[in-house]
Amino acid sequence: MSDARVTLRPPRTDDAAAIWRLLPAIGGLERNTAYAYLLVCSHFADTSIVAERDGAIVGFVAGYRPPTQPTSLFVWQVGVAPDARGLGLAGRMLDGVLAAPACRDVRYLCATVSPDNQASLALFRGVARRHRIPCEEATCFPARLFPEPHPDENLLRIGPLPASS
Repeated sequence: MSDARVTLRPPRTDDAAAIWRLLPAIGGLERNTAYAYLLVCSHFADTSIVAERDGAIVGFVAGYRPPTQPTSLFVWQVGVAPDARGLGLAGRMLDGVLAAPACRDVRYLCATVSPDNQASLALFRGVARRHRIPCEEATCFPARLFPEPHPDENLLRIGPLPASS
């Protein structure tokens, strides 16, 4: 199933408020400050993406390239509005970010996911299967590091990705 009305594009600063407002409907994602999404939509726009349908943001990927891991893209958040689910949009957005010029030399896709987040685990494992590349998993941030009750955050490291031409 696909929805031709959904377009993918880099985020703009005027998208930050819409992303922030979308988070409660998405559920399961930590709602950071509106300022954090302004940074995503400005400082990290070349490694992030939004999905737009009929002028409304219905999905986003917030990602960046860690300075100490220049060949990696770290995906901080992936969100899809409830009425845009079931279209494969999250996977399309991840592929869209990886195809962006700023990710031309990215060899690894990384994210942290708690063991109870089955939807995110399925998304990232699905990317690895689709591209026929390994997905390594290891504890990254154990629960004890969080100031409030929080499950472990496991690192998923997918790659190496094929080199871009």
